Amino acid sequence: MKAARFYAPGDIRLEDVPEPTAGPGDVVIRVRNCSTCGTDVKISLHGHQNIHPPRTMGHEIAGEITEVGGDVVGWVVGDRVQVIAAIPCGVCADCRAGRMTVCPNQTSMGYDFDGAFAEYCRVPASVLAVNGLNRIPEGVSFAEASVAEPLACVINGQELARVGKDDDVIVLGAGPIGCLHVRLARANGARRVFLLDLNQARLEEAQAVVAPDAILNGGDIDAIAEVMKLTEGRGVDVAITATAAGAAQEQALQMIARQGRLSMFGGLPKDRPTITLDSNLVHYRELTIVGANGSSPAHNARALEYISTGFVPVNDLITHRLPLDHVLEAIQIVARGEAIKVTIEP
Repeated sequence: MKAARFYAPGDIRLEDVPEPTAGPGDVVIRVRNCSTCGTDVKISLHGHQNIHPPRTMGHEIAGEITEVGGDVVGWVVGDRVQVIAAIPCGVCADCRAGRMTVCPNQTSMGYDFDGAFAEYCRVPASVLAVNGLNRIPEGVSFAEASVAEPLACVINGQELARVGKDDDVIVLGAGPIGCLHVRLARANGARRVFLLDLNQARLEEAQAVVAPDAILNGGDIDAIAEVMKLTEGRGVDVAITATAAGAAQEQALQMIARQGRLSMFGGLPKDRPTITLDSNLVHYRELTIVGANGSSPAHNARALEYISTGFVPVNDLITHRLPLDHVLEAIQIVARGEAIKVTIEP
């Protein structure tokens, strides 16, 4: 079968590899869709400490079961499934306490295990052990199901930031994650949702699809002053940084109303992980700052439910559908910010 294999930064090869087989607790799926994200770009440029080459990339996975291991129950050949990306161990103190997103023993598809930029993918027993193999609801396409994984991360982030009824929310970053945040915030009852970016073309594309209440180009205006104007001088209840930029985190802090929340959703580059934070601003305004790290198996199941019920539609966010032999092109499209969501269809 064909698979896109990471060998080193700048060296991803589409090559022939043996088809995977299922161990006793595994299943094998025929990959129908594996969507791309900014993490794939980072891996292509810098690699990752948990990736030992060669490794098949791709972690936003949907497909149909073609083989079931002898110890697996409840699944049969032909079942349509979505696969979690981050795999908690399920047995550590954090997992037992329900904190699966911060499991210290977490492994991942496309990192520790071969991913799904391939025609077939083995889903390891560790995924099934934590209920990380989800049945795709009727009426949900494979492409939509592949977007459940990033939506699950967004659900986790907004839970932690307590996005809810009548909140004013600003999302910094108009990429696919930013668009999902806009859509989920509105579904969660936010009063108004604003979207900030430096890329006007990306803002306009997002405006046409997810229709934020205002788009702000931070390169053309004083974004903090504009947010204060939009909120009658109060600031937003929640700011979500859906971008890997420390400057965005620093700026977002200045936009938040008293007792507001800042979600540092996007991680920063490993060589530039620090920001300057006005501690007195946090102290006197009684602000809350939260991180957001991935998603749990339960978040993935809820993401599929949100998609199937129309609570958070995702089909119109998929702007590019490419075959497997165009996977490198897909990663470059994401890197250039020329799409909302790009999916690979092996």
